Amino acid sequence: MTTLCEAVRRYTELHAGSDGVAPSPIPGLTTVRTYAPTGLVHGIPRPLVCLVLQGSKRVNFGVQSFDFHPGDSLLITADVPTVSQVTRASLAEPYLALVLELDTATIAELALRIAEEADDSSLPVRLERTDGDVAAVALRLMRLLDRPAAVPILHAQLLRELHYWLLTGRHGRALRQLGLQDSRTQRLARAVALLRSGYAKRMRVEDLADAVGMSLSSFHQHFRAMTSLSPVQFQKQLRLIEARRRMVSEGASASSAAFAVGYESVPQFTRDYGKFFGQPPLRDTKAVRSRTLAA
Repeated sequence: MTTLCEAVRRYTELHAGSDGVAPSPIPGLTTVRTYAPTGLVHGIPRPLVCLVLQGSKRVNFGVQSFDFHPGDSLLITADVPTVSQVTRASLAEPYLALVLELDTATIAELALRIAEEADDSSLPVRLERTDGDVAAVALRLMRLLDRPAAVPILHAQLLRELHYWLLTGRHGRALRQLGLQDSRTQRLARAVALLRSGYAKRMRVEDLADAVGMSLSSFHQHFRAMTSLSPVQFQKQLRLIEARRRMVSEGASASSAAFAVGYESVPQFTRDYGKFFGQPPLRDTKAVRSRTLAA
């Protein structure tokens, strides 16, 4: 019988791009393959669960570090800045993972039917062993990809089932907080969505607090507790990560990328970029392209 690891390996061999990422026609479902350890990757992912099937990876959030290995699943319940790095991978045994972006509407609907308490902890990154029921549904989703005509008809019920097993498994208490419509987590998620959509605009923190119905002091406190950053720092990281993407993927110059993401001063952008990524824009983007070509 095909295992989940074998199914992901086969799919990535057929569909992965030069970055090792293989999106699928199932909304939110992506597979990843890497043949060698990687450099540091900065990002602010949306809420997701990542099942590691082969190799190892390290994810840093704030001052915390998570090492996960085959059979582990990493849950991220909020849009938080992370620095990740594949730490074990080779040609013979590449790093393989399945990533699913979480559907908060499905979580909210299912959570109403599950009579268990939510976890009010603000920790947005968690590591657990992958539940057997979760892995079983993930394998059925991968098998569904072999039958393209069936994907539009059957994928929704399988995604719903996968969310159910996540909610009733090891990650359940943390996930149920996402399903509480007026929870602090949901309010902060709305603020993050505003920052994501308007990262290139000037945004007043007072306006963000008003938009989610929180006092300014409470908003500051809980936003930092969830993301490890202030709202202004969070927006700055969004801008820098997007600028780097434009320079690496689209060949944009540092100045055009800076202005596109909302900077008014190229020297200020260069200083912030070097402080965040460890190198000035031109040197950093050359290094990223070299690593991609080598991979």
